[in-house]
Amino acid sequence: MSKAGAMPNFGTIDDYIANQPIEAQKILKELRSIIKEAVPEAIEVQNYKVPTFILVPDSKTKLQIMMVAYSKFVSFYPFPKTLDQFSKELKDFKSGKGSVNFPFDKQLPKDLIIRMVKFRKNEIIEEEK
Repeated sequence: MSKAGAMPNFGTIDDYIANQPIEAQKILKELRSIIKEAVPEAIEVQNYKVPTFILVPDSKTKLQIMMVAYSKFVSFYPFPKTLDQFSKELKDFKSGKGSVNFPFDKQLPKDLIIRMVKFRKNEIIEEEK
């Protein structure tokens, strides 16, 4: 989040995106579109006050993927195993334990994100067995 103070509650992902800086809105909209292209049936919810995509219905919400806007980048949270699986391809991006940062001045790696989302979906399916 780029604004100081507690994160407000947004009713929908559209509300969340609309309340971000223009640069963040562009990346959030594009990332959202890529996620939906990878898993068209993904369900959009707010979890921990941020946009979350349920890739596998009836699975734990906290195990899904999320995206969060910050002042200079958007963080994408596909979880640690997914980041480990694609670490070589993500070497040009700053990452944390379960997230990767997409700066506003770089193009999103669409094909990579699609593969990551599909990998995460399959990972959730396996974890739920």
